[in-house]
Amino acid sequence: MVTIKKLEHNKFLPKVATAEQIKCSFFSFQGINTPIYYLANQSLINDTPFVDLSVTLEEEQSLLDTLLLAQWEERMWKGGFRYDVTASEIKIINGRKKFLAQLNEKWSADPFIFNCVSHDEELLFCVASSEKANSELVPLAAVPNGAILIIINATPVEYGHVFLIPCGSDRLYMDAISFEMILRAAVEINNYSFRLFYDCSSPATSHPYFQACYFPDHLPVELMAIDTFFSGGQRGIHVSTVINYPIKTLLFEYTHNTKMAMEVISEICSYLREKHIPHNLLISGCGKKIFLFLQKLANSCNLSAWECSGYFLFQTKHEFDQVTEEAMLKCLSTVSLDDEGFQAVKQLCRRIASKLAI
Repeated sequence: MVTIKKLEHNKFLPKVATAEQIKCSFFSFQGINTPIYYLANQSLINDTPFVDLSVTLEEEQSLLDTLLLAQWEERMWKGGFRYDVTASEIKIINGRKKFLAQLNEKWSADPFIFNCVSHDEELLFCVASSEKANSELVPLAAVPNGAILIIINATPVEYGHVFLIPCGSDRLYMDAISFEMILRAAVEINNYSFRLFYDCSSPATSHPYFQACYFPDHLPVELMAIDTFFSGGQRGIHVSTVINYPIKTLLFEYTHNTKMAMEVISEICSYLREKHIPHNLLISGCGKKIFLFLQKLANSCNLSAWECSGYFLFQTKHEFDQVTEEAMLKCLSTVSLDDEGFQAVKQLCRRIASKLAI
């Protein structure tokens, strides 16, 4: 259940911080006021199984989902994006994998500059933890410590494209607490079109962040067959290999609490960082499925999480028209972790899941 504090003067979408206010190292947002979505106390729901919405009647749109899309669309109408991503041409690449290609001549792959936000309304709102039994939306309040900032991407890949960035952290990697907060937000949004992406190249060179978009259809990796090699424990976690996919990929699925799931993922990602193995995450299925893509050590150019998922962007009409499945298979397989390294990661996953899922 979600409660909403009374809005003053019916301002559901208040004006947020200016660019000068936001220019601060590692997002120390002291004194900044913005909408705050407080997640319910996680300890109250840790052992509650998730409801499989795929076999239930369609439910109303969640408040967090409504808030994100309302804020994002408001920025769209105000000209906060460099182009209209809804006008981009998308096609299925011929072949068995059903890879997706998007033609976007104005897209830029430049990384987000965290201490120099260029627009005065990039910050949409933030998500924070609370000790209350129910989630709560506060229309305007100071950014609390440990919040997750939701900021638009001015060069979107898909509809609703945002950055999710831990506030007040100076770490060069995503810690377990931030991971869990972002995963809980995905569960709360409760929209199967919503996907989260995380890229971890080695060595880390910037402040860590997730990206999120809404995709109307399944991403190609989500349609692949799997081979489950760990299934058990009272916490309902399952770990599988995605088979016949060109880049080495694992799938983590869970039916109970987000905290345990992120403990498993965080420990695995910590190991990968120590070994300098580039990796990516895709979170889908309303937060209940986590794909881990494993790339080759010391790649000159690492792929993004959406590319690993089978979604490719092209900036010229010629490239878009000429793309083939064979070329995309080679693109993915060339950067993939080798068989020996993959088996080592699988053994590690089995050990960690066995330890934490008791």
